[in-house]
Amino acid sequence: MAIALVVENDPTDGPGRLGQWLTDAGLVLEVRRPHLGEPLPDSLAGYDALVVLGGEQSAYPDADGAPGAPWFPALERLLRVAVRDQRPTLGICLGGQLLASAHVGTVERSAAGPEIGPALVGRRDAADQDPLWAPIPFAPDVLQWHYDEITELPVGAVLLAASPRYPHQAFRIGQRAWGTQFHLECDTAMFAGWVANNPRLMADLGHQPQDLVAAVDAIMDDLEQVWRPFAARFAALALGGQNAPAVRRSLPIVGQ
Repeated sequence: MAIALVVENDPTDGPGRLGQWLTDAGLVLEVRRPHLGEPLPDSLAGYDALVVLGGEQSAYPDADGAPGAPWFPALERLLRVAVRDQRPTLGICLGGQLLASAHVGTVERSAAGPEIGPALVGRRDAADQDPLWAPIPFAPDVLQWHYDEITELPVGAVLLAASPRYPHQAFRIGQRAWGTQFHLECDTAMFAGWVANNPRLMADLGHQPQDLVAAVDAIMDDLEQVWRPFAARFAALALGGQNAPAVRRSLPIVGQ
């Protein structure tokens, strides 16, 4: 049995569809919710993979030098250990930003403004040699919701996808740690909740909430077509490249 530690940073951003895809591919997920006071483990002993989800916090300290959340220093230590040990790691949106900042990349409030809703990203040439990204289409559909961005990748990181306004959409550090600026876990209901919780942002950006949610719902099948196999390839790395027995498809998400 292969176990992935999943860190949920925000109550509105759980494992969602990504969690289901990973369990369908054979992983057991142990979800830790530090926003509820659940402690992070001191090490990754006993875990075969690490997944760090998104959240409304910032990956960089505030004006007083305090971290975006009290558990972020410990989480960044786990991310450094995961890269050092070549443990399969996936950081989503804030999780990707924390992966970058843990390795001396730079995360800042985006000068281009928030990026919200359906979008396209463009594969870079390096993706052709990447075990997760090689089968991804040239310009896959993605789902965005972020205010901050990675403005400088860590030294040695490999850029895998970009877009004109936000050049660091996906990257790899080392052999087995990936970060994305976009969301893989989000379904229509989750996104609709974010919209409902942010009426001022919707007004500032000129979005009609119902139209935006409908546009997101319209690409859900396309997102699954690309990112479910991506999640399965990630799970295969954690499983050691072996096919998971069918019985694991019914295993629950621990902590859900």
